[in-house]
Amino acid sequence: MNIIKTDIEGVLIIEPRLFRDARGYFFESFSEREFEEKVTPILGHCVHFCQDNESMSSYGVMRGLHFQRPPYTQSKLVRCVKGRVLDVAVDIRKGSPTYGKHVAVELTEDNHRQFFIPKGFAHGFAVLSETAVFQYKCDNFYHPEADGGISILDDTLGIDWKIPTEHANLSDKDTKHAMLKDFDSPFDIDVDLY
Repeated sequence: MNIIKTDIEGVLIIEPRLFRDARGYFFESFSEREFEEKVTPILGHCVHFCQDNESMSSYGVMRGLHFQRPPYTQSKLVRCVKGRVLDVAVDIRKGSPTYGKHVAVELTEDNHRQFFIPKGFAHGFAVLSETAVFQYKCDNFYHPEADGGISILDDTLGIDWKIPTEHANLSDKDTKHAMLKDFDSPFDIDVDLY
């Protein structure tokens, strides 16, 4: 696998090694051994995934920007197995030099890229294809009482979602998240989130 560091420390793009021939392709979508060998030294800690999730969405669906509050914080490793999405991680760690900044990456069934989002980040995506199947690994179990979010439509974040946001398809819950300026983050840069 090839690891691409981004402008925000700990947020990583991962490109798997594909083996192609006349029949198609093969790749390891996840290897705990290789993840520990290549990602752990960058992060400075181990990540152990315990839950896999999958969603299917149609064009214009926007999900996010979600996170789990302490003590149920989650790191995620996400990928798009069918279609195309714009995936985004927003730094919401108080005191971070990159607070409110984001990293966006296109994840597609063709590029096979994966995106690692550490704890202390809000995560969301927009579906750019007719439909998309999206998978993610989490390093903590989902706890509904720890659900949190910031508005995916907050223009101050400067995210180009690549779809007209006035026509976005959002859940009722996602329309009620606070804007970043009104948000009291439960994460602090000095707190060990790992």
